[in-house]
Amino acid sequence: MSTVVVNNANNGRPKSKKRQWIYAKKPQGALYKKRQWVGYTLLLFLFVAPFIKVNGEPFLMFNVIERKFSILGNLFYPQDLYIFVFGMLIVMVCVVLFTVVFGRVWCGWTCPQTIFLELIFRRIEYWIEGDWQQQKKRNDVPDTDQKQLKKVLKHSIFLIISFLISNIFLSYIIGSDALIKIITDPLDQHIGGLISIILFTLVFYAVFAYVREIVCIAICPYGRLQGVLLDDQSLTVAYDHRRGEPRGKQQKNTTVSHGDCVDCKLCVHVCPTGIDIRKGLQLECVSCTACIDACDAVMGKIGKPKKLIGFYSMGEIEGTLEKKSNIRAIAYSIVLVLLMSVFAFLLFNRSEVDGRLLRAKGSTYQLRDDKTISNLYALELVNKSGKEMPFKLVCEDPRLRIQLVNPIQKLSKDGHATLSFFLIMANKDVETYKSNIKLSIYSGDKKVESLKTTFIAPPGMN
Repeated sequence: MSTVVVNNANNGRPKSKKRQWIYAKKPQGALYKKRQWVGYTLLLFLFVAPFIKVNGEPFLMFNVIERKFSILGNLFYPQDLYIFVFGMLIVMVCVVLFTVVFGRVWCGWTCPQTIFLELIFRRIEYWIEGDWQQQKKRNDVPDTDQKQLKKVLKHSIFLIISFLISNIFLSYIIGSDALIKIITDPLDQHIGGLISIILFTLVFYAVFAYVREIVCIAICPYGRLQGVLLDDQSLTVAYDHRRGEPRGKQQKNTTVSHGDCVDCKLCVHVCPTGIDIRKGLQLECVSCTACIDACDAVMGKIGKPKKLIGFYSMGEIEGTLEKKSNIRAIAYSIVLVLLMSVFAFLLFNRSEVDGRLLRAKGSTYQLRDDKTISNLYALELVNKSGKEMPFKLVCEDPRLRIQLVNPIQKLSKDGHATLSFFLIMANKDVETYKSNIKLSIYSGDKKVESLKTTFIAPPGMN
């Protein structure tokens, strides 16, 4: 496998302990429009999903507090951990596969951090304070009443949006019904919920108003994986230096030969992470494609072919890729399909009831006066159906009958129950000391769970 060298050497910027604030030029172009369609569609889904219900359960909910999760209206409990393991494996393979094939496209097109920052917070900033040059000029001059008014207005809107995001984020954790209760009930009844909303609001406000691109270039671990996952066949946003160099203004009646790059630096001005894409593949690049749109606009004006900056593999740029191979992408795809198949099987064959059947501690068989032998058992049941469930316990062995100690016929919604019961067999039917038996739990005519245990009895007691 070829190795890709990733440039992370400060991109020519002077080293300074003080952070250099990035003023990104407002992007525009064909790819930006497509990115808006993708981003706003995902935002709509993000804000609507926790309020959609399927069979009375949230479409998506990840309640880590109560250890209860809902995906597509299906409830999952700690007993379903194995399903989440497969789900996490699928997510990891997806991340690796898309990075190997398409680089960091996830970051620029679908990551919530990028979508919120570029499609909401920066657009509000452009609307209130103007484009990047106006913002920079205003921040470089002494404070004025107009400047402070714009700052107060901008940050007030940032706080309101952060408050809305925090509510949506909380609804994914505790569910939309619990969130509505926090909002509508008296504040003193939900102090913990109120504190959570305030904390989330301040975190989101700090991230989108101040931290910004630092999340992408320093905090997020996914960006650090690029150097490991990318090879010379991975598609990334790259500058074609063979065509663009040497840079320089296009001039008529001159013998000086220049490449197609006119060194306008628009690709640098529109970059949300402040890098110069012409310096090579860099970890800070989130593949947002803003530089592609900016460069294409310039190339169109000077009559040069577009895609001086575009989606290229490093092998294409360096001229070392003779024949493109998709073996690794195909292998990851096969693994992904297999994992998704297993996940779908586990998901749709998941039992509505989780049961654990144990022999009663410290007990053995009991000889009865009516010439029968009994064993005592304890059965723990957890209702995962999301609704109240009537049930009955049935033994598949016709030689055995069940005698309940504490008759329970219903499981409440999301409830659990512990039953104690005897399995009883006539002396004459005992064939071996230890018999394997199977118990089934029925809800109506539907079998919802099967359990196995053993029945102990001394043979020859006729």
